Amino acid sequence: MSNRLQVGVIGSSSCEDDITHIAERVGSLVAANGAILINGGRTGVMEAASRGAKTAGGLVVGILPGASKSESNPYVDVIITTEMGHARNAIIASSSDCLIAIAGGLGTLSEVALALKMERPVVTLASPWKIAGTIEAYSAEEAVSIALNLSGYDE
Repeated sequence: MSNRLQVGVIGSSSCEDDITHIAERVGSLVAANGAILINGGRTGVMEAASRGAKTAGGLVVGILPGASKSESNPYVDVIITTEMGHARNAIIASSSDCLIAIAGGLGTLSEVALALKMERPVVTLASPWKIAGTIEAYSAEEAVSIALNLSGYDE
């Protein structure tokens, strides 16, 4: 059994079309590089990244805030219910070797902070914030490349 890289892709549960396209491309690139995509399993950035990963033949793990598997978007392969609400962000951060934060609101900001506290690398893309300790990327390709390099991924 291999120990595959796990990349967290985090962002808002609602987003504009341009962010949807970026998230889908990130998910596709994560999967194309053989990594497992982890996210909150719901809508918006999470669904777009999941769709991209699934379309590219990848494995998607969704860490849901509630108890119902029906909250999940249709592209999640492994559904983990937590009944923890926003506290589930700690599970996403802890389970990821690195994280890519795409745009996002306060929930995304909390995930970034948790990831940094847990010493996980965080790449931001289309972020409304400049956060010390994160690395800013300007395209989906650059974000995934940086994330893979920070995680010690060896092609």
